[in-house]
Amino acid sequence: MRFLAREGSLRVMDQSVAIQETLEKGENCTIAVECASLLNDVRESKLIGLVQRSNEHALFIYSHRRMAITGDDVTLDEIIPISYDFSVVEVSSPDELAVVGADTRVRVTFLEEELELKLPFGSHTRLFLSEVNRAWNDVCEQYPKEEPKFDWLTKYRKMSKGARSLRKSVGATAVKMSQIKKSERAHAANNGGQKKENERARGDGAHESQERVKSEGRDDLIRNSQPILSNKSQMLGMPQFGLRDNLIKCELLKNEEAYTYIKNYSFFLGTYNVNGQNPKESLSPWLTSNAAPPDFYLVGFQELDLSKEAFLFNDTPKEPEWMLAVYKGLHPDAKYALVKLVRLVGIMLLFYVKAEHAAHISGVEVETVGTGVMGRMGNKGAVAIRFQFHNSDICVVNSHLAAHTEEFERRNQDFKDICRRTQFRQDDPTLPPLTIMKHNVVLWLGDLNYRISDLEVDQVKDLIAKKDFETLYNHDQLKRQMDEEVVFVGFTEGEIDFQPTYKYDTGSDQWDTSEKCRVPAWCDRILWRGKNIKQLHYQSHMTLKTSDHKPVSSLLEIGIKVVNEESYKRTFEEIVRHIDRLENDCIPSVSVSQREFLFQDVKFMQHQAKTVTVYNDGQVPCQFEFIPKLDEPAYCKPWLTANPAKGFLAQGASVDIDLEVFVNRSTAPELNSGQQQLEDILVLHLERGKDYFISITGNYLPSCFGSSLSTLCLLREPIQDMPLETIRELSMKSNSQVSDPETDKPQEIPKEIWMMVDHLFRYAKKQEDLFQQPGLRSEFEEIRDCLDTGSLDTLPGSNHSVAEALLLFLDALPEPVVPFSFYPQCLDCSSDSSHCRQIISMLPQCHKNVFNYLTAFLQEMLKHSAHNRLDVNVLAPIFAGLLLRSPTKQDLTEKRKAKEFFLQFLVQTPSDRDIHDKLSE
Repeated sequence: MRFLAREGSLRVMDQSVAIQETLEKGENCTIAVECASLLNDVRESKLIGLVQRSNEHALFIYSHRRMAITGDDVTLDEIIPISYDFSVVEVSSPDELAVVGADTRVRVTFLEEELELKLPFGSHTRLFLSEVNRAWNDVCEQYPKEEPKFDWLTKYRKMSKGARSLRKSVGATAVKMSQIKKSERAHAANNGGQKKENERARGDGAHESQERVKSEGRDDLIRNSQPILSNKSQMLGMPQFGLRDNLIKCELLKNEEAYTYIKNYSFFLGTYNVNGQNPKESLSPWLTSNAAPPDFYLVGFQELDLSKEAFLFNDTPKEPEWMLAVYKGLHPDAKYALVKLVRLVGIMLLFYVKAEHAAHISGVEVETVGTGVMGRMGNKGAVAIRFQFHNSDICVVNSHLAAHTEEFERRNQDFKDICRRTQFRQDDPTLPPLTIMKHNVVLWLGDLNYRISDLEVDQVKDLIAKKDFETLYNHDQLKRQMDEEVVFVGFTEGEIDFQPTYKYDTGSDQWDTSEKCRVPAWCDRILWRGKNIKQLHYQSHMTLKTSDHKPVSSLLEIGIKVVNEESYKRTFEEIVRHIDRLENDCIPSVSVSQREFLFQDVKFMQHQAKTVTVYNDGQVPCQFEFIPKLDEPAYCKPWLTANPAKGFLAQGASVDIDLEVFVNRSTAPELNSGQQQLEDILVLHLERGKDYFISITGNYLPSCFGSSLSTLCLLREPIQDMPLETIRELSMKSNSQVSDPETDKPQEIPKEIWMMVDHLFRYAKKQEDLFQQPGLRSEFEEIRDCLDTGSLDTLPGSNHSVAEALLLFLDALPEPVVPFSFYPQCLDCSSDSSHCRQIISMLPQCHKNVFNYLTAFLQEMLKHSAHNRLDVNVLAPIFAGLLLRSPTKQDLTEKRKAKEFFLQFLVQTPSDRDIHDKLSE
């Protein structure tokens, strides 16, 4: 959704939006870039866009105002069709290529027409050139026998000042070119030097990043990862550079204080749990509570939509409604541009910036992490945006952590999961991703759900009435957990001098009068981490009554590192002269603290890590990277990672590399069956130096998680009591379907499934939010060990942990309960109950038994829906996604059909009665 309510209020970084407004339906400006045209030593500022209609592309070149925001700000000058007679070649001089950060000069040719353009340095230019090259390659692939016609361009003749060139361009497409000329054009377009090849390779990665942004279906008005000339550190971090430029980058970062100064900017942070409500009142009392307009707005919502559709399919109509409400509530005394919107189910984060600052924002990336059931469902979790402003890296996180007073350990776990799993891609795909804590500034807001403990509700309300917030704050769970350094280590929260923001009766300022009578709590919080940060305000906004929460805001003054161009130039030149003296024939070398690592008793979904220290003991800086062995696709086995896998070491410096082992659903099956072992050799390569070999070995404890149903049905004893050779033999028998009916008579269902289902049937029939609220990881590990060793007759842990263990078990099956081969048939007949049941009757015996057993169990649980609040619309998509897995990624239509298929079995029929008898036994 695009808002243009305030004239000139939106700054568009690549300005394709302005071009798009000049085009007709069916024509799309995929990317645009500002440039300069060079004609007879006259330099003119231009805007050039790549425009597509069907399978045809053309370059549209515009004159434009300095800030091209709408179609009224641009004037079409010329159109260059992309056909066989088109080429674009870099013509930068050797002197220009030698300067780090120099602009890129290219020559665009069509027939006899030539145009020389100067494009700004950075990843956006690389992406633009990559897209143009891709369009030209499409011509070669799609039109092997005839030229494209470009009939759609003729209507622009009168609009274009360059009508002569345009008429020639369109008319010339009918001329048949010889194959030799086509070959020459291909050679010119594809061989613009080694640097050009590198640009295209990098452009592909950037294209994937842009496609991911497009897939979110948003019109973000500041596009992803566009560097700026003042941002030297970011430029030097791009994958364009080799060893020499990494040396320059390293030295520049070490001497950053010599060419940067601190300038303060104001950041408004807001968080609001809206309890699934629509916006019913103006947000101005919240968003414009400060007299002066802030430079940045970072506005987070939780529980945007509580419907099952939003929970299960991440789809909600409320996103644009709240987005519009925020836009209308922004400070009226400034013009703001939308930088980014990111949402996960009901967790949404909006990022606006004053229009005059937009040009200094770059490297925008987003990530989402679900911490709900199985660590994936997005009813709880976080969304995050990272970006670079001038020379400072900033990361903003909006999170919604686990609910209920007693679940503070689960909240701690959610925080750690979010920190561990939020990883932002870098421009260079070979570099390790950036985590939250690797930014200069981290801003964290949201419904953190930490409650007030050890006080009765009346005591809490009495302290609130007395405004004795200091005493109350001493009972705050988040304060206690931070004091113990369990979570938010290194973060700061301002003094809380406002009453708790949860829980109120919706539409009022009255505390919760429902039957549960929730204890008031400061659930909604804002914290920060980093230097040069000062909080100006921290407050709640009681006038807003839409939700059972009150919104909270914080105004921060943050010191941002800004580049002094003259100081930067002097520093850069000194570094280059120093490196020139360093460069010689010295061979890089390092010492490695340890060459052999043993990981003992590795278990399913249990992280183990060891550290190897690499020290640069040579005479020159060096660049290291783990490289694949011969004929292997990656540098390590899928259960192993090295972090960082690539890096740069100054002379005398060292780096700690974490070697991490983690066996998950994809790697467990072959380890369980003995087809693979925990063995690998890492090759640490030094550029211009030698290779170092690091040996990784370990022993894996087989688990029922990741073992096949047919194998588990043959195991009479716990899997870890069986010799590995026996497990391997039984696995081979189950796969071949050849067995001795006397000695290898299988159980009807795996005993592990029976133990989990039996536990839930006995103890969890009336458990609220079963299969929707996650358990604790420590309890899952106890349950896993109990199933694998048979050490206990009763499963440990809460009902939620047992329920999540059952889901994880089904998710880890190498062949799902409904085998992959039956998947297409199930979708085809999803609306026909009799056909659905007929397919299940055809499943292999153990698969059929498990399917019927689980559906009977779920039908029993639904009988107690008045207590456990389960219904078929919650259970069907959760279990359909596990029992009826796709061999490839499911689209939304397939998810809905799978849900419809499983719904046919959640309604009990007379034929189900014998199954229920077995279950109750």
